[in-house]
Amino acid sequence: MKRFADLTEQEIVALAITNEDEDSRIYRGFAEGLRAKYPASAKVFDQMADEEVRHRTRLFELYRSKFGEYLPLIRRQDVKGFIAKKPLWLMSPLNLDEVRKFAEDMEYEANRFYRRAAETTRDTSVRQLLVDLAEIEAEHKGLAHKLGEQILTTSARAKEDETARRMFVLQYVQPGLAGLMDGSVSTLAPLFAAAFATHSTWETFLVGLAASVGAGISMGFAEALSDDGSLTGRGHPWTRGAVTGLMTTVGGVGHTLPYLIPDFYVATALAIAVVLVELWAIAYVRARYMDTPFLRAAFQIVVGGLLVFATGVLIGSA
Repeated sequence: MKRFADLTEQEIVALAITNEDEDSRIYRGFAEGLRAKYPASAKVFDQMADEEVRHRTRLFELYRSKFGEYLPLIRRQDVKGFIAKKPLWLMSPLNLDEVRKFAEDMEYEANRFYRRAAETTRDTSVRQLLVDLAEIEAEHKGLAHKLGEQILTTSARAKEDETARRMFVLQYVQPGLAGLMDGSVSTLAPLFAAAFATHSTWETFLVGLAASVGAGISMGFAEALSDDGSLTGRGHPWTRGAVTGLMTTVGGVGHTLPYLIPDFYVATALAIAVVLVELWAIAYVRARYMDTPFLRAAFQIVVGGLLVFATGVLIGSA
C-alpha cells in the first residue's frame, strides 16, 4: 500500500475517478438489493448512482485535459488511510438502516479524502480541482437528503419502516422467542425433578446446565436446518439458528444459576422467582411483537409453565 503523502497529483485524480466509479456501482447494488421490499429507497439509490456516473465523467474530462488518456489503476485498498468495509451490497437480504448508514459513511469518507488532498498539494490548479471534488461530495450529501425528501415521502417511509419491522420480527424476534420459550419451559421438568429427587443444589445445577446447553444445541440446529430463508425471507439460516440456540440456553440457564447457592430451599425459591420473571418476559415479547394481547399471552405461558413445573416436582418427589 502507498501512503497518501506519496501519491502524485495524477494518482490522486485517478483515485478520485476510481472512487466515483466504485461508489456508483455500490449504490446500484444497494438499489437492486432493496428493490423488492423497499422500492422507494431503491429509487433513491438509483438516482444517486446516476449522479455518481455523471461526476465520474466530469472528473475524467478534467483528468484527460491535464494528464492525457492513460488512467493508472489505483483503488482505495491501494492507499493507506481508507477504512476497509465489508461488501454490504453483496449481502442478502439487505438491512435498510445498515444501507443508509453505510451510504452516509461513504460520502463522509469521500469528502474527508478530498479535503485532505487539497491541503497537501502545492499545485494551485490541482488544489482547486480537489476543492471542487470536496464540494461535489458535499453536494452528494445534499442530493441524498433532497432525493429522500422527494421520493421517501411520509407514507413511503412509514411503509418501508413497517416492512423493516416485520423483517426484524421474522429474522430475530421469532427465532429468539421460540428459543426462550423452549429453554424456559422445557428445562423446568428435568431441573425441578432433579432438585426434589436429590435435594442437592450442585447436582441440580449440573442437570439444569446440561439440559439448557443440550436444548440450545438441539434447537439451534433444528431452526437452522428447517428453512434456508430463500422463500420466507426469514434471513440466513445459521443466524436464526444461532439466535434460537443462544436464547434457548439463556432461558434454561436463568433458573439454573440459583442452584449455585448451597442452601436448597433458598436456591429453589430464587429459581421459582426467576421462572416467573422469564414467563413474564416471554408474555411481554409476544404482546409487543406478535400482536398477542398481554393477558392472553401471559395466561398461555403461565399455564404451560406451571404444568411443566408440576410435572417435574411430582416426578422428583415420587
